[in-house]
Amino acid sequence: MFTDQFNPGDTVAMAISYDGSAYHGWQAQRKPQVATVQEELEKALSQVANNPVKVQCAGRTDAGVHASYQVVNFESPVARGEKAWVTGTNTLMPRNIAVQWAKQVPADFNARFSATARRYRYIILNTTARPALLQSGVTWESRQLDHNLMHEAAQHLIGELDFTSYRAVACQSNTAMRNIHFIEVSRRGEMVIIDIQANAFLLHMVRNITGVLLEIGKGNQPSSWAKAVLAAKDRTVAAATAPPQGLYLVGVSYPEHYGLPVYAPGPYFITE
Repeated sequence: MFTDQFNPGDTVAMAISYDGSAYHGWQAQRKPQVATVQEELEKALSQVANNPVKVQCAGRTDAGVHASYQVVNFESPVARGEKAWVTGTNTLMPRNIAVQWAKQVPADFNARFSATARRYRYIILNTTARPALLQSGVTWESRQLDHNLMHEAAQHLIGELDFTSYRAVACQSNTAMRNIHFIEVSRRGEMVIIDIQANAFLLHMVRNITGVLLEIGKGNQPSSWAKAVLAAKDRTVAAATAPPQGLYLVGVSYPEHYGLPVYAPGPYFITE
């Protein structure tokens, strides 16, 4: 049931999900004819408000990357109800983007800077034959993966460490230090899931970690290689970047006083 009413000047937090396969990433681009999730969302919100609306996001996903739980915030330019922001916005957007909820938050809330952690899942379909379904939603690997060895290797990357070897050359972050809270690699039937949470991530960091873990899982490298790559502080010694289509932003954590709804990490076809 929709109950909240938002007034002009209120700060609104919103959770959205999207299939990123049709988009050139989250961030709006200056290039013409380049579709982005941010542009579609802002266009729909602006129509609901009959005023321009600009949003801040928790994390900018790359081209082809998905989200089951992306958080944004914006300042409401007009009085609108919760139903208008959720149902109205969904009506105006492509079917591959959806608003989950909208909530008034304190004025100091910022989807990016208030976040304490981001959580991603990378989904690998580990079957001999290529998939006909979910081709843009999983990464296919035909060689049998040793997920236990991958999990063992991933534990070398937990903590506050220098991830120079695991970030893209084009990464513009001032520091390569990031704090990984946990990495779990598990198998659920024919799917291998890499579940990773950190305070923040570098450009292509999750996909580069996945690339290294895949080499280990296929038996091409020992589990200790993940630690050796980390110690080298050299991107060129690592594996190729894993494809984008298996990657999902599945959660963003905030301090409790903001009162945001509790989320269940996705994507929807993965059961807990």
